Amino acid sequence: MASRLGSLPPQLASTSLHHHRHHLRNPQCSGQASLSWRRAVVPAQLELISASTSPGRCFAPLLVKCNAQTAVATSLSQGTPVRPTSILVVGATGTLGRQVVRRALDEGYDVRCLVRPRPAPADFLRDWGATVVNGDLSKPETIPATLVGVHTVIDCATGRPEEPIRTVDWEGKVALIQCAKAMGIQKYVFYSIHNCDKHPEVPLMEIKHCTEKFLQGSGLNYLIIRLCGFMQGLIGQYAVPILEEKSVWGTDAPTRIAYMDTQDIARLTFIAMRNEKISKELLTFAGPRAWTTQEVITLCERLAGQDANVTTVPVSILKFTRQLTRLFQWTNDVADRLAFSEVLSSDIVFSVPMTETYNLLGVDQKDIVTLERYLQDYFANILKKLKDLKAQSKQTDIFL
Repeated sequence: MASRLGSLPPQLASTSLHHHRHHLRNPQCSGQASLSWRRAVVPAQLELISASTSPGRCFAPLLVKCNAQTAVATSLSQGTPVRPTSILVVGATGTLGRQVVRRALDEGYDVRCLVRPRPAPADFLRDWGATVVNGDLSKPETIPATLVGVHTVIDCATGRPEEPIRTVDWEGKVALIQCAKAMGIQKYVFYSIHNCDKHPEVPLMEIKHCTEKFLQGSGLNYLIIRLCGFMQGLIGQYAVPILEEKSVWGTDAPTRIAYMDTQDIARLTFIAMRNEKISKELLTFAGPRAWTTQEVITLCERLAGQDANVTTVPVSILKFTRQLTRLFQWTNDVADRLAFSEVLSSDIVFSVPMTETYNLLGVDQKDIVTLERYLQDYFANILKKLKDLKAQSKQTDIFL
């Protein structure tokens, strides 16, 4: 399949994203505009309009234009074949992204990683054998050049905690999808959140659902993968504080989450990518079992051999805090993230039956890592290292 540079729009409207960003929250409106989507393909651009027709809420237009003028100066001529093994990983330094990169390299893919310019470069990606290119989803003019010669885009990116959710997760993804369409990318893999279509009151989940819809209407060959939760996230949240005898924060809600090892997520992703029967599909990946917060803490206590200092935060406090932070413009993004915490702290099960998906992918469920096994391996390695360090310390004391 070829990358058709000759079909690209004539100019890169890099100022459009910046121009419309301030319309996302209109202080003259009584409420915050929810996201909906509409796509119109014309020769020079792709459009996305964000709006709400709900009574008492404002119409907040978002128009993002993107093309690949910066790519025209490359050495690739029109019709130059693009290898199916050439992929671009966006968000390669994240918890999931780095596992996607490692898996891709292990399976022989030519991996390019889009990384924001930073004081501390992502040298570990280069050490693994990946090519690192600088780009920023919040600056759409930097995107097109990173897509030249790429067959598949794997989108693992999400915004940093200190920046507005919409900057990367909404505006940046719209620009990336538009550029991918303009550049003739053959496949686009997007990671979303399970149940995102059921919680429009949570900004991040609403954005994920709208991005799904925009991608589905883009004309690209896509694979959307909804995820429930990462096992890796439990290490910093529960395992480390228990070992360090620090407070562990939990809630009083019976939420159940089917956590999954990001290495398994990466492995299943590439199996799905290579499956010719899977085209323009939405899949959900979930771990073997759904766990409550208390069950996870109890498991960590048992494996660590010590009790946790648990501080319970009632769901009512989360709701009140969210309402309070909504009163101030500068705390809106805090409220957005509290809304997500509120959903995760309600009586919801983040899990799906996986038998049909395993059959589709030809995967044996026994090969999927369970949370018990994952945490057992972690605590065994950490406790062994602590034991070795203690022994070395005693030897040093003797010589002193």
